[in-house]
Amino acid sequence: MNKSLVLAAVVATMALVACGEKKVEVPVAVPAPAPAVVVVPAPASDAAATAASGAAAMANGAASAATGAMAAAKDAAGAAKDAAGAAKDAAGAAGDAATKAVDAAKSAMPAKP
Repeated sequence: MNKSLVLAAVVATMALVACGEKKVEVPVAVPAPAPAVVVVPAPASDAAATAASGAAAMANGAASAATGAMAAAKDAAGAAKDAAGAAKDAAGAAGDAATKAVDAAKSAMPAKP
């Protein structure tokens, strides 16, 4: 039975190939060339030069402000570091004081009979 099935498949394939579908060729449309772009340089004017000069001055001012901000941030970071150190020292002193208070309370208690 397997041989019959294989033979039927081969015969069907040969029939399809012999009768085969004709390929329909679809014409491919060729895109039209893009129009050329012509760039015409604009003439330099005094207004444009003045604007460019003003923009450069503004950029210089912004850079100066950024430098000032960096210095202020550096100073603030130093102050924060100092404050953290002071807080650490205060916490240590508070811990020492608490330990001394506990020791004083223990020594103030009467001895057990």
